[in-house]
Amino acid sequence: MSASVAADADSLAASLPSLVLEAERIAATVAAGLHGQRRSGPGETFWQYRPALPGEAVTRIDWRQSARSHRAYVRETEAEHAQTVYLWCDLSPSMVWTSQSASLPLKRDRAILLLLATASLLERSGERVRLLSSGGTVDLPPGGGRVANRIALALLTLLREPVSAGLPPYAALPTHAQLVMASDLIAPATEISTLFRQLAGNGIRAHILQIFDPAEYELPYAGRIRFEGLEGEPEVVLPAVETLREDFATLFNRQQSEVRALAERCLHVFQPHRTDMSAASALLTLSTSLAGHRGTGRS
Repeated sequence: MSASVAADADSLAASLPSLVLEAERIAATVAAGLHGQRRSGPGETFWQYRPALPGEAVTRIDWRQSARSHRAYVRETEAEHAQTVYLWCDLSPSMVWTSQSASLPLKRDRAILLLLATASLLERSGERVRLLSSGGTVDLPPGGGRVANRIALALLTLLREPVSAGLPPYAALPTHAQLVMASDLIAPATEISTLFRQLAGNGIRAHILQIFDPAEYELPYAGRIRFEGLEGEPEVVLPAVETLREDFATLFNRQQSEVRALAERCLHVFQPHRTDMSAASALLTLSTSLAGHRGTGRS
């Protein structure tokens, strides 16, 4: 293990406890506001009473509740469609970056936070969660602890291993699965396009979190600046960087629009997220997307 990889792993290890606690807190906050998204269906958990409809089967009427009023009522249970949702986190070197170390998280840490919070929220709703790496599905540490903590430990183990570049392996996923992937999507456009199409071809629905630092959009620099690549790219020295700001933002928006359009054509969900924005808000949007697609496939 190289010195830089070891340092990254140690840094993550030090921040894991706080990331897990924050993820659990965010998940609890979002879960409290999702009660209205339940729906009736096969299950054992009581949801609501509703007035019986014309032609309703007599066997569905709850006579005890109906006796309390002048109407017949049906007792509905909450739909229970337990599925397995796969999580993939981009652990490549480009994710280990922040423009403001004192106030903004690393892109990697925000990605991990959102995935841990997603895992916690899914666990609360009875869904199954699995972790995906570049090599396939990952066995979580044994034990009866919360799934967010077990995934955090598994991610730390992955980070201590040689990093496999690239996007998640679609072939490791079962047909009709759901995948949540958190990445800065710094990859060739052809590879992104191929992945999205391969996932769609296997009936896999992807929920894509593009994690980016605000500086990657705003280019808040001036003067002569040297930019160093994090993944072996040659360094670039640019004079008067501030003169490029408008064109840079245009290119960023164009690239993001193209990725969104491709994702939507493949029936995936594209969700950009800046590291200076609320993680709870991002989780709420993601959870709504996941809930909207539950029951549409098989685990």
